[in-house]
Amino acid sequence: MTAVAAPQVPARLGRFVLRMFRPRIYVTYGLLWVLALEGSAVAATGTAWRPSGATWVRVVSVVLALLFMRMLDEQKDLDHDRVHHPDRPLVTGAITSTELRGAMAVITSVVTGLNAVRSATDALLILAALGYGLFLAVLEGLSPAVRDRLLLNLAVTYPVQLLLGGYVYGSLVAAGTVTADWRGAALLALCACVFLHFEFARKTAWEAPPGARLYSGRLGPRRAALVTAGFAAGAVGCQVLLFAPRGPLALLPCLAAVLPARAARRFLAAGRGGWPMTSATGFVVATYLALAVMAALLR
Repeated sequence: MTAVAAPQVPARLGRFVLRMFRPRIYVTYGLLWVLALEGSAVAATGTAWRPSGATWVRVVSVVLALLFMRMLDEQKDLDHDRVHHPDRPLVTGAITSTELRGAMAVITSVVTGLNAVRSATDALLILAALGYGLFLAVLEGLSPAVRDRLLLNLAVTYPVQLLLGGYVYGSLVAAGTVTADWRGAALLALCACVFLHFEFARKTAWEAPPGARLYSGRLGPRRAALVTAGFAAGAVGCQVLLFAPRGPLALLPCLAAVLPARAARRFLAAGRGGWPMTSATGFVVATYLALAVMAALLR
């Protein structure tokens, strides 16, 4: 392995981030997710919500945690990528595992410091998410079943998202902004349904290309489509449960359900191709953006 001069490392990491952690996708997702979750948590209590300095600490922490997980995944999937994705940065040598691990250490220090300034609880919650990611890397290395069985892998890896959502909600509880109750569980379930709708949508298709790992390959296209649409319906159900008492304005985010409904109809009628990803992405963006706007407008 060729040694990399230290002054070159930031540029190499920058190129990695721009390619494998596209800011317009991941940063937008992290931003909307935190604003929607925080705003909804406050709005559900009947209190007016506005973003604060603490909000932006949570946004930065979640985005950096997502970057940490992406760097971890790049190393974890190296053997698979050598066969199926030979152009990936770690395979080609555009970045090294040492550089990625160094960046992960910096990210850990930054998010710990940012959150420790606010409270020990915040710091421990974000570290729990990062720590679980590292645990998963070890577990997948030890267990071929966890690594190779798609649905089992999802069941084991999804809690990373749950822990990040729990960090946002737990931070609000620690700050005294909200009181922990059943609405927190409903909000985390809402976010889980939004994420899992997108996750199943991107791995649901009528045909499976060589090397593709699709949920439709395990469940069949129709059942995978039913699960995909079911998660969107679950997100809408959580919104109704949380916000119906607040009036019609509070239910505006439910209109985003038009997108997965149309996508399911198109997918099943076509009998070929994959789930329309524009609709799946649109559902995530529209739901989270509408929840954040609704929380800011409610009185």
